[in-house]
Amino acid sequence: MMPGDALTAGAQVGRTRARARDGAEVAAPPSAHAPEYGEAGAGPDADADRCSRYEVRCEEDLLTVRHAVRTATVQAGFGIVDQTRVVTAASELARNAYVHGGGGTLEVRLLAPGGRRGLRLTVRDEGPGIPDVETALQDGFTTGSGLGHGLGGARRLMHDFQVRTAPGRGTTVVVTRWNDR
Repeated sequence: MMPGDALTAGAQVGRTRARARDGAEVAAPPSAHAPEYGEAGAGPDADADRCSRYEVRCEEDLLTVRHAVRTATVQAGFGIVDQTRVVTAASELARNAYVHGGGGTLEVRLLAPGGRRGLRLTVRDEGPGIPDVETALQDGFTTGSGLGHGLGGARRLMHDFQVRTAPGRGTTVVVTRWNDR
């Protein structure tokens, strides 16, 4: 993280047509704190050490993102209520990247540390950044025509929440929800 970057981490509390960059899954480095599918002792699914990446460049991409995230929640074994929570958070974050960041990407990653299953979403844009993250997380705050529930709402719907942003350097939001069923 560079000087001037903002970082907000949420407490542990219990987005539409995106195209995969080239139609294929993209390998990504494992998380520093949680082994993922395919890592030694992490789970039975050797193909799940990959993440899927989707471009969010137009309105139609938002629908594809929603469908992709819904599919991933089913793969992670989430029930319908948690599926809806994750899809709603993804939809809000992807829409923010599209509307406020001029477009971006969404990465969807299945997690399985010690057999525990979860889903991590990483939304990146190269927009103007968020000048005041704490204010942006407050319900009702908006720089557009929306209701101002997107960022704060996504934080409430997920177990883990981080925002990395800096003026003129874009925004990255990383959220995780764990399947505790």
